[in-house]
Amino acid sequence: MPTATLRGAKSGVNYFMDGFRLIRQPGIRTFVFVPLTINLVLFAGALWFAVGELQALFNWMDAQLPDYLGWLDVLLWPLAIITLLVVMAFVFSSVMNWLSAPFNGLLAEKVEQKLTGKALNSGTTVDLIKDLPRILGREWLKLKYYLPRALLFLLLFWIPILGQTVAPILWFLFSAWMMAIQYCDYPFDNHKVPFKDMRFALGNTKGSAMSFGATVTLFSMIPIVNFIVMPVAICGATAMWVDKYREAYRHPVIAPE
Repeated sequence: MPTATLRGAKSGVNYFMDGFRLIRQPGIRTFVFVPLTINLVLFAGALWFAVGELQALFNWMDAQLPDYLGWLDVLLWPLAIITLLVVMAFVFSSVMNWLSAPFNGLLAEKVEQKLTGKALNSGTTVDLIKDLPRILGREWLKLKYYLPRALLFLLLFWIPILGQTVAPILWFLFSAWMMAIQYCDYPFDNHKVPFKDMRFALGNTKGSAMSFGATVTLFSMIPIVNFIVMPVAICGATAMWVDKYREAYRHPVIAPE
């Protein structure tokens, strides 16, 4: 059973920060621009609709409140907009992982080619279209892995004392692990490495995987900045793949049951 190599001494944080450099590289920018543009257009449209609905809600609220409480709008509008941005950012990060999955795989492929000087020979656009069921199926595998575990962790928040102390820490650690899985999976999937084997590889280098995922999680919490987190994370995860996993996973491997 091949194991992940440890040629790279860098931490997961370093790999994520490398992503900011890689997204600006010639030959990479185009594959960053397309999904980012789709993300921004969809987000702007959804935000425009949501703000309209919010305005209707505030109009209704104003009609119910006496005139001397009209000043509440000044206090509540900024709070409502900030809350809306944060919630939409988290929702969109999940939705865009599905919509951008084919582009994300291409981005990981081009970054790997840039770093290694070797093309993956992934085929034509027609081949990519034929691959869509497999690509979306991979996203479904990640969702099936995530949902039951997420529900279990969320239930911890309802337990007195534990929900206010340990549960937030466990949720952050789980989120970090899922971010590592989400973004490291693209270069693994480009090489047809099975999903369970990808998890096994990350488990073998859990320190790097968790520090990478924790950094992605923290940056994803920052509104506006989180728009570029996805391409940055894919580029960083691909750099980590090249350093730590590529040589060991050139050929299909089977993780222990």
